[in-house]
Amino acid sequence: MEDISEAENEARMLRGELYHAFRPELTAKRNRCHSACNRLNNAGDAHRRRLVELWREVIDDMSPLPPPGATEEEDAILLQDEPYIDGPIKVDYGTNLRIGKGVYINFNCTFLDTCLITIGARTLIGPNCCFYAASHPLDPFLRNGIKGPELGKPITVGEDCWFGGNVIVLPGVTIVCSW
Repeated sequence: MEDISEAENEARMLRGELYHAFRPELTAKRNRCHSACNRLNNAGDAHRRRLVELWREVIDDMSPLPPPGATEEEDAILLQDEPYIDGPIKVDYGTNLRIGKGVYINFNCTFLDTCLITIGARTLIGPNCCFYAASHPLDPFLRNGIKGPELGKPITVGEDCWFGGNVIVLPGVTIVCSW
């Protein structure tokens, strides 16, 4: 393994260059996100505000929400632009995931966000969809299991797209909705 700093290793990951995923700092970041996903996935029938708070933990966004409405219905209206996530969901880092206003993500979706994954506003994502910004070298000697490097490319999805069930989006793909 190349002797580079944790910061440079992560910078390489974000640029889509070869990096090592199993270094301590990146492992800790994935573990943080996986724990946040578990909390969201186990929220049961929590109210909308709580689900939004749990989602924001997944993506590591601690910006304040608007003050609560007087009723659950008013609160739902206040939070209508927040993404609606039907768990369970799996996310690798969360910090490299940008979800637009009014996006719906159905259950059993996976986001490997080693590079930026952007989902435009009002996009609908069906069950079992996967967005893989992560990849591995094709050369098995370079790949070398967990000792070898990984890489990736960003995924960009425009506004108002619709993904039916079981869609897989691979690294470097851009999808736009045109009418």
